[in-house]
Amino acid sequence: MENGKKLRNFFTAKNLWQQDITFKERTKAGMKTAGMIGITAWLYYRRVWAAIFLILPGIWLYREFLEEESKKKEQEFQKQFREMIQTLSSALNTGYSVENAFYETQKELKIQYPEEARISRELLLITRKLRMHIPVEQVLEEFAERVPSEDVKSFVTVFVTAKKSGGDMIGIIRNTTSQIGDKIEVKREIDTLLAAKKYEFQIMSMVPYGIIAYMSLSFSDFMEELYGNVTGIGVMTLCLGIYVGAYYLGIRLLRIDV
Repeated sequence: MENGKKLRNFFTAKNLWQQDITFKERTKAGMKTAGMIGITAWLYYRRVWAAIFLILPGIWLYREFLEEESKKKEQEFQKQFREMIQTLSSALNTGYSVENAFYETQKELKIQYPEEARISRELLLITRKLRMHIPVEQVLEEFAERVPSEDVKSFVTVFVTAKKSGGDMIGIIRNTTSQIGDKIEVKREIDTLLAAKKYEFQIMSMVPYGIIAYMSLSFSDFMEELYGNVTGIGVMTLCLGIYVGAYYLGIRLLRIDV
């Protein structure tokens, strides 16, 4: 029973961003994983049944694909959140109360973003709670608890503190918007610098497969010695293990959090 629960947890989303991954995106990741398992089983072992022994690495690869998608979702939300606080600041600047400013923000962003967007769903939940006369401080604190974002937590902490103490709400939101904008710009510059390296990494990741395929076509007699015997299977398994380790290090080095 406990093992079954752990296995389910291994497949399920670990955070809010993975929960936002659509069925289509999950299916695409699954197809990419299945393709990689099939190609690996054939090139390294020339046996279709070898794919059975690659299921666990395949699960890890599938989760890595989902992790990449979740990073994209998080980056999308950061931009959406910046738009939210900019719109909220404008509404407060025109004289709206805090509650009405959130209503106006929800209306504005509803036009800009689809209903399934994370910011649309969060704003809908916030405005519904405000209409139920739940204090805005509590609503925003719950918002910060739901969304795993340091920008959201920082904004809510400062916003709630300023509201309770009667501080300059517009100035605080404007300052927060500027800080988040600077952070997004830094992240964008880093992504630009890493884009070439990520492309190189993707190409290099396919080189071992290309070499094995080339050797199999050009020197088939030589390569046959690596298949169908214990020694050959051991050598190919060792090569595959080194490749997986290098791939793991590569994707970790290319993930930089700002």
